[in-house]
Amino acid sequence: MGKITEMKEKFPNTQFWVDSCAKADLEYAIGLGAVGATTNPVIVSQVLQKELPQWEDTIRELFASHPRATEDDVAWMLIEKMGLRGCQYLRPVYEATNGQCGKISMQTNIKFYHDWEKMADQAVYFSSLAPNVQVKMPVSEAGLRAFEEATYRGVSINATVSFSLAQAVELAKAVERGLDRREAEGLDNSGITPVCTIMLGRIDDWLKKAAVRDGLSPRPEALEWAGVAVFKKAYQIFKARGYRTRLLTAAYRNVYHWSQFIGGDVSMTITAGKLKLFENSAVEVRATMDDPVPACWMDELLTMKEFHRAYDEDGMTPPEFERYGAFITCLEGFFKGYDTLLQLIRPYQFGEAMK
Repeated sequence: MGKITEMKEKFPNTQFWVDSCAKADLEYAIGLGAVGATTNPVIVSQVLQKELPQWEDTIRELFASHPRATEDDVAWMLIEKMGLRGCQYLRPVYEATNGQCGKISMQTNIKFYHDWEKMADQAVYFSSLAPNVQVKMPVSEAGLRAFEEATYRGVSINATVSFSLAQAVELAKAVERGLDRREAEGLDNSGITPVCTIMLGRIDDWLKKAAVRDGLSPRPEALEWAGVAVFKKAYQIFKARGYRTRLLTAAYRNVYHWSQFIGGDVSMTITAGKLKLFENSAVEVRATMDDPVPACWMDELLTMKEFHRAYDEDGMTPPEFERYGAFITCLEGFFKGYDTLLQLIRPYQFGEAMK
């Protein structure tokens, strides 16, 4: 038995998703027991590069049938089509779990991260495309208001561009406000399944850069535990306070990002490549969610100011979220991914001339 398979059998409360919307990745992961999937601009551009021959006629048809459409318009039509294909793959899981699982996350336009109304409206639109759509938005200051409003309007949200305990807690409060508003009006919340992503590897990545910038020299192993430490602390707080948002791990860089959360009431979004590595690993599959981060690594992490910004509940205020290094580098990555997507589809607007 593979290790991911063993985890699913021993700890069904620890769910895993596939961090992809590629056909082959969806088939592999769902075959292992994945109960969700995610997309973002980087993922969609990567999938298109791998599957371009399968999508060429679709892209040409979109340009031909929408003669006034810009390449941006066609890009979003394509994002929808990829997302809806993922919905079809996950629909059996959605139906078998009465709508609690089997959803694919579609991400709003990252350029809207300062505009809560545009994010909320796009979230509602995406949610209307299929019953098993979850909508990703960034945990910016404006994003917090968007999450409350979208939740109130019946959207299952997935908070992304999230790297800190402060972001996770403020997000959970925003979702609670949205759910409470619905309850006050007698609306049904049973199908709303909010999740909050903590991008583990991007925390680690940023601290490695910050250590160089600040002239620090922590042992390399300590920096591999930073995201784990933030997530474990967030998990304890969410449990203690009864937040109705489920925590989700993402941005995997090392095996701890999987092995240290086994047994928790959490979700994990993992690339197909990492799923294969973990499935064939020698890791002991045991309950580790409540295991503390080794003190030797915590002692080193706690000497870093940038770690405290991610680890402490009061480490940042909402206006400061967008000035955290990991937030900035993540946005840059999403912008580049979207630009790559535009570059891939741009030639097809010329129709027959490109055949």
